[in-house]
Amino acid sequence: MNPLRKLASQTAVYGLSSIIGRFLNYLLVPLYTYTFPAREYGIVSELYAYAGFFAVLLVFGLETGYFRFSNREELRSDTVYSTALAFLILANLAFVSGILIFLEPLAALLRYSEHPEYLVWFGAILALDSIAALPFARLRAENRAWRFAGIKLIEIVLAIGLNLFFLVYCKKAAEVWPNSPIARLYDPAIGVGYIFLANLAASAFKLLLLLPQLKALRYGLDFRLLKRLLAYSLPMVIIGFAGMVNEMLDRAILKFLLPYDPATNLRMLGIYGACYKLSILMTLFIQAFRYAGEPFFFSYAGRADAKHTYAVVMNYFVIFCVFIFLVVTLYIDLFQYFIGAEYREGLHVVPILLLANLFLGIYVNLSIWYKLTDRTLMGAWVSLIGAALTIGLNIWWIPILGYVGSAWATLACYAMMTIISYALGQYYYPVPYPVGKVAGYLLIGLLLYAGHKDLVESCGWTSWIVGSACLGFYVLIVALVDIRPLLRRRQPA
Repeated sequence: MNPLRKLASQTAVYGLSSIIGRFLNYLLVPLYTYTFPAREYGIVSELYAYAGFFAVLLVFGLETGYFRFSNREELRSDTVYSTALAFLILANLAFVSGILIFLEPLAALLRYSEHPEYLVWFGAILALDSIAALPFARLRAENRAWRFAGIKLIEIVLAIGLNLFFLVYCKKAAEVWPNSPIARLYDPAIGVGYIFLANLAASAFKLLLLLPQLKALRYGLDFRLLKRLLAYSLPMVIIGFAGMVNEMLDRAILKFLLPYDPATNLRMLGIYGACYKLSILMTLFIQAFRYAGEPFFFSYAGRADAKHTYAVVMNYFVIFCVFIFLVVTLYIDLFQYFIGAEYREGLHVVPILLLANLFLGIYVNLSIWYKLTDRTLMGAWVSLIGAALTIGLNIWWIPILGYVGSAWATLACYAMMTIISYALGQYYYPVPYPVGKVAGYLLIGLLLYAGHKDLVESCGWTSWIVGSACLGFYVLIVALVDIRPLLRRRQPA
């Protein structure tokens, strides 16, 4: 199969689980935002922000390390996998034990003394998901995309079902039939904790489905190999952690930096967190691409046309990301109904966050230079520069601009990381990326968004009609510039 077709088909399969599954999960956002006030939803946004950091720390970069070492001829793939998996299990058991031991001071520090159980549930979720990360990586390495997608979908469907069971069925039973057995399962004091319980149950069931991949533990733990794995992979933790700083820090610190009272700060956090969800389509595509792209980049690196192929991949990646940007921003009047009315005052941050995530996707493409040249430590420095910029700008802008400052800080960070990574990549692993075309598509997307906004606000034109015209114009440009020449080259002489 043509390598680009293979990458596209696997991206589609991974995207099937990500986009369909997480879109279904995304449909829970209306449930949350129509059920809980913004102040309570702020708790969900904050804790999931913390979870993002620990999800990186507790995997130790071993997914990428496994891909790198399992492709080396002198090493047995099963031994590499079992060594990494055994270490992950031991490390995550230690993590959960630490939470249980220091639960009270930890809950007091995070201002959750009334609900310390939230932290226990989150610790268990993080441990289960971190252990599952390597079996999923093995499925990716074996090109078993459909099994990967199936398990992901089952997990998400179960989580959705349990959310609906607790927050709709049990809650309704408690109101209408207070003495029924179902009603006893609902305690209003738990509140948003039911979201966490549903996630915990789904994560546990997912690990059960991955038991066939856990049987490889029989190959044991090679300590010498583990040292080599960690030497390669730990810089990826720095990269991933810095990435989480860029992606999640705003929601983790907003309640501490916003210049209002604690209740208002949590409300603002809830609004920002809900509006962040509206950029989910971009995030889902980038995640699906990353699942398929990472093993593809490694396996294709030895080909003579590898660099040309990477350049082509970048071009079509940006084309599709700009399309997503336009779909969401041009039809924001429709997308806004996915969140409750109280949350819609923050819609103006959505275009900023979409553009930020677009630059993140470009950076993901560019990151092959340090992975393929084993310069992961240099990649870590790029991420650390981005993290430092994120921290500084959030501290500076949040007290002045509120959560809008967080959105601009995210965009500034990813744009800067993209520029630095491109410059370093052209020195250490030069790829002939079509910079002019990529910049052109970005500029066209921004001009169409600005033109649509001006025509709707200043001239009073119908939003969806203008949006459809703008989107059609973009598709026409793509067809003329990229699709038509591609079809001509494929025609027989």
